Amino acid sequence: MWIQLAIIGLIVAMLPLGLVWVADDTDKYRKLVWVTLFLTFDLIMFGAFTRLTDSGLGCPDWPGCYGEANPLQAHANIKAAESLMPTGPVTLMKAWVEMTHRYLAMAVGVLIMVLMVLAWRSWLKSPSLRSGRTKGEFSPWLPTALFFLVCLQGAFGAWTVALKLQPLIVTIHLVLGLSLLALLTWLTARQSEHVAVADGAVQLRVPAAIALVLLGIQIALGGWVSTNYAPLACLDFPLCQGAWLPEMDFAHGFSIWRDLGKTVSGEYLPYPALTAIHWVHRSFALIVIFSSAWLAHKGLRMVGLEKTSRWILIGLALQFVTGVSTIFLKWPLLLALAHNGGAALLLLLLVMLNCKIRLPFISRIPGSDSQTYKCAK
Repeated sequence: MWIQLAIIGLIVAMLPLGLVWVADDTDKYRKLVWVTLFLTFDLIMFGAFTRLTDSGLGCPDWPGCYGEANPLQAHANIKAAESLMPTGPVTLMKAWVEMTHRYLAMAVGVLIMVLMVLAWRSWLKSPSLRSGRTKGEFSPWLPTALFFLVCLQGAFGAWTVALKLQPLIVTIHLVLGLSLLALLTWLTARQSEHVAVADGAVQLRVPAAIALVLLGIQIALGGWVSTNYAPLACLDFPLCQGAWLPEMDFAHGFSIWRDLGKTVSGEYLPYPALTAIHWVHRSFALIVIFSSAWLAHKGLRMVGLEKTSRWILIGLALQFVTGVSTIFLKWPLLLALAHNGGAALLLLLLVMLNCKIRLPFISRIPGSDSQTYKCAK
């Protein structure tokens, strides 16, 4: 099974690797970084689809499906489980969704391994890189960190299945996936040339970092809402259950180590606990919107930051609309997916903005236009 899975992962990875190889772009490394970022975003979206369609246990073991490399080989076991529980966690469709998610994750892992190998090879061949005299984009440390992060992400994927969708493990799995996206965005930004920003951007370094941290906290809170199935705990807006402060149980809602739908003592999770989870995520969203919108508003007035800032404002507006719409329309799949994707897009944009704000602190790229820079490490 392990050999078969490795072959499948390599086959899936060969398509983007082949596209990079035949591309006209002479900078193959930069092209591969961009392709890896794109596929990681797709992986996060497909992971959200897997979670929202309750397909996380479509194959109740890991890394295969009933000890096989694909659902076709495990068809008899899957159909037997489906016949016992037709709407249960194991169905043929859910098995394919879960295994497709794993195949894509393996492909992203292969691409990150290739990035790491290429970066180390370039670093070992360049004395100026090893001595620190040149700040080259082929520095191997960030790709190496990405490799260890994707390995950790795979471990949490296995624990997600082994611990039967325990909320803490699933939430960490989500946060690690978005952390992978953030680091890949930073690596991508380092490969790209940017217009030098205005000197006033220096003043936005701290606010930009704070906005990014706040968004990270909000993403974790959103993951906690999703993994505890609390999106419909409040079906009105801006009130929640007809009140600004509805009945809430923070102790049970935010007890960390417990089974899905249960309290620490093993009883069913009370509804006020779900209300508390939903209410905190909704309330903290206001802080995130204010901080990111203020940052983007300042960025609109600065050369080099206008485009990214404009997209952040658009992303915030779309995220607000999809978030409110999921409440009134009772969490339809497409809107829930759009809300997850909006969070990932906002993270990508804020990381890119943080990178651009660092431009005044770096030197001009040798041999390039005097107004063109790359982000610092």
